[in-house]
Amino acid sequence: MNIKTYSAGGVKHAFWFMEFRKVVSLRIEGRTWDEIKQINEDENIFGAPTKQRATQIWNTVSARIKCLDDSFYPTFQSCDVSGQKLFALIAAMVYDKLFGEFVYEVIREKMIIGMDEFADSDIRIFFNNKQAQDEKVAKWTDATLKRLGACYKNLLLEAGITDKGRDTRKIYKPILDPAMKRWMMDHGMEYYVKALTGVR
Repeated sequence: MNIKTYSAGGVKHAFWFMEFRKVVSLRIEGRTWDEIKQINEDENIFGAPTKQRATQIWNTVSARIKCLDDSFYPTFQSCDVSGQKLFALIAAMVYDKLFGEFVYEVIREKMIIGMDEFADSDIRIFFNNKQAQDEKVAKWTDATLKRLGACYKNLLLEAGITDKGRDTRKIYKPILDPAMKRWMMDHGMEYYVKALTGVR
């Protein structure tokens, strides 16, 4: 297992749910990663505005999907759209260590203590703590941290976990599909189950 380091690359990333679903469906059809990459280059399957953006979407979405085991495809297929969005969110959390920790340390904690909202100040506190703990994060500018915070809020919003409040956002505790929860527990992903369901 690769030891992931913190990355600020998330400032350039979106939720990309439709793109995530498209790639999973092509994998289910039996397409190889190389084939899908080629199809994207030839046909711009994500409808990206530029070739560079198409490549960036492919690189991120494929990397997120690869963070999960191929065995999640049937469970993903059997879920409704809200469940599929949770799968896309989980993949983003596994792919981006810092975002995963944000959900675990901020959103989960709020749910545990019975609070149903989080504020921009919570995001700032989270980043301040990470800067005190990690030399790499300590070097990031305030502008970078602000953009990362905006990215995290967007991911949670599009996954259906929060509303679109301005300074404070309401948290909607997700209900994990039983098959999804079972798949996650069978694949050593208890950390992410706890992060999303607000349990200790």
